[in-house]
Amino acid sequence: MALRPPLLLLLLLLLQLLGARAALHERDAAALRDVRAGLRDLPGSRFFESWDDGASTPCAYAGVVCAPDEDDPSGALLRVSVLTLGTGHSDSPGLAGSVPASLASLTALTDLVLYPGRVGGSIPEDIGSGLRRLRLLSLSGNQLTGPVPESLAGLPELHTLDLGNNRLEGAIPSGLLLPTSPSLKVLILANNVGLSGQIPDQFPSSQLFHVDLSRNAITGALPPLPPTLRYFSVAGNSMEGSLDGTFAGNGQGPADLAFLDLSMNDFSGSIPPEVFALPSASSLLLSRNNFTGPLAVPAAPASATPPWSVVDVSHNGLTGEVPEALAAAGSLYVNNNKISGEVPEAVARSVFDGRMTTFYAQHNFLTGFPVPPTPLPDSAALCLSYNCMDLPSASAADGCPTIGGPLESRPADQCRSSGGDG
Repeated sequence: MALRPPLLLLLLLLLQLLGARAALHERDAAALRDVRAGLRDLPGSRFFESWDDGASTPCAYAGVVCAPDEDDPSGALLRVSVLTLGTGHSDSPGLAGSVPASLASLTALTDLVLYPGRVGGSIPEDIGSGLRRLRLLSLSGNQLTGPVPESLAGLPELHTLDLGNNRLEGAIPSGLLLPTSPSLKVLILANNVGLSGQIPDQFPSSQLFHVDLSRNAITGALPPLPPTLRYFSVAGNSMEGSLDGTFAGNGQGPADLAFLDLSMNDFSGSIPPEVFALPSASSLLLSRNNFTGPLAVPAAPASATPPWSVVDVSHNGLTGEVPEALAAAGSLYVNNNKISGEVPEAVARSVFDGRMTTFYAQHNFLTGFPVPPTPLPDSAALCLSYNCMDLPSASAADGCPTIGGPLESRPADQCRSSGGDG
């Protein structure tokens, strides 16, 4: 037992000697030189200080992690396995410049991260062809242009692809949404504006659990969603058509879907009751579409409370009454529709008891709102203006948005007995 500490010290010394003998593969060293030539610190960023220190070896640069070359049995060669460009600190402005094509020669790379900054130019076209071991690719929050490289589809180990908040354009490679990318679980292409095309008729039935395609120029209908999804957003596109069958593909809907955002599209028809029956959905955002008809919200089992923190179906063409089951929502937006009748007592009670913190129902054809004999909590926002009723109390307009000025009630000639058709 007395020999163990000296043996450990000897082993550590041996590893240090081996590390000192090992050298970075010249192809990787050349790629890092190209990275330094192509990128620069923005004023206030100091990321490249260690790169510019002549005493540093490339594997000691900030953001560079090296590992032994698996193809070199002597152990004398190192390859870059992780490359993180920028600090990611909230007070750092990031980097500028462009990404060199030789980045694709870092064939042992598993993680490539470029933190938000002002890096422009295109993503190297053959990046996926060279980086076959890539598990994480994140280039978000920059000024990258051009298409999403087709070579990224089908990477055998790619888990997370985040190219959001850039200026990319062209069609999204269909292979990213098909079984040709079997390991892909997180796909973020949001806020590129110019990305277009359609989502394939069939999503992969396997692994995707986070998909954010919001604020682009995607068209077409929404296919049945895979059962693995937990987060899904196509907000702010030009998608259209009915949602019938979208949430019950092959008889099995996405039971773990917690966040759904279909807002700001051209979807039409009725909102399927399956949407409100998603067992894990905490956020249901379906505003600013062309949905019509009444809301069909299934009653929750007595043993279960719906998980809705936010339900937003505002700015559509919905008719009928406010479903009583929506009293379970933490925030409920049904404003700017053609909804009529009295607000259910359960919804009013939820607002005044403080369980529902926001209830927006302005710009409808509602005829009544039962006011419980308790004051409205300070934390609650209630808006019932521009309906077919007198406001039941001053608090019924206190929470209204101020844009456009206050509106107390709808003109009488718009309030017909059937409601919702004016």
